[in-house]
Amino acid sequence: MPMRLTLTSIALAATCLAFAGPLLADSAEPKRPECIAPAAPGGGFDLTCKLAQSGMLDAKLLSKPMRVTYMPGGVGAVAYNAVVAQRPTDGNAIVAFSSGSLLNLAQGKFGRFDENAVRWLAAVGTSYGAIAVRSDSPYKTLNDLVKALQENPDKVVIGSGGTVGSQDWMQTALIARAAGIDPRKLRYVALEGGGEIATALLGGHIQVGSTDISDSMPHVQSGGMRLLAVFAEERMPEAAMANIPTAKEQGYDIVWPVVRGFYLGPKVSDAEYNWWKDAFDKMLASDDFAKLRDQRELFPFAMTGPELDTYVKKQVADYKLLAKEFGLIQ
Repeated sequence: MPMRLTLTSIALAATCLAFAGPLLADSAEPKRPECIAPAAPGGGFDLTCKLAQSGMLDAKLLSKPMRVTYMPGGVGAVAYNAVVAQRPTDGNAIVAFSSGSLLNLAQGKFGRFDENAVRWLAAVGTSYGAIAVRSDSPYKTLNDLVKALQENPDKVVIGSGGTVGSQDWMQTALIARAAGIDPRKLRYVALEGGGEIATALLGGHIQVGSTDISDSMPHVQSGGMRLLAVFAEERMPEAAMANIPTAKEQGYDIVWPVVRGFYLGPKVSDAEYNWWKDAFDKMLASDDFAKLRDQRELFPFAMTGPELDTYVKKQVADYKLLAKEFGLIQ
């Protein structure tokens, strides 16, 4: 009789564990999923969060919808510091980043925290830098703009996301250097991301926007904006982008991909981190997500977990070398 009780107990325990397995696996799912866009609405960080929001919803990877919140300031610095210092264990919140975030990290623009301060989670796509003007601008080509800058670099007002040394600044600085112009003589207006750049450009407050193609395409398609160049290896295959010339074909050998992705706080548990990683792996592998990414004018770039961590650390190291070339850091 005792033996039967023991076997029964073991069988019941096994059954309970079998049923508990999925529940335990799901226990790491965020209860209040949130994507923080570290800029004002309407720019690339907003686009990145909403892409993940839609992708997770469509794939039914989250049982609760993910909200998008905005934390502008320092082109990512405010959000980075807030998550590391105030919400380090919050497994609910993923934060959008881009190549521009990594460039700022390389220059120490995120304060006392460096690229080792967070848990890099997933990269979901890439865009490319671009130079935008209003559709009625006198600058029809990149060379038109360069000639104007050579004649009087102080006369052309360029809007960029962030100050000297930012990703947008770097794009025009590379053009200026190739054209024999001192980048520090260019006239910049520092703005908070692609949304503000578009607003300022369309409103006539700036003459040129140093931005990226994903932020710009809605305004290009509505007829308010024209792109003088995209910083890609070759012209984009999409019909709406096919007529946009690259900087390379206009004589400027500059390629600037803008990778977009997410990170988590530094003390988020392994279980919560792995839940998010698995969810992104599933989402990135789906055809439905590929369609969503294409609709947002992003191109394939899928990387998660340790592979992304390695990529980020190498990019930051490369950006440090570039920043030294321009005298931005010692």
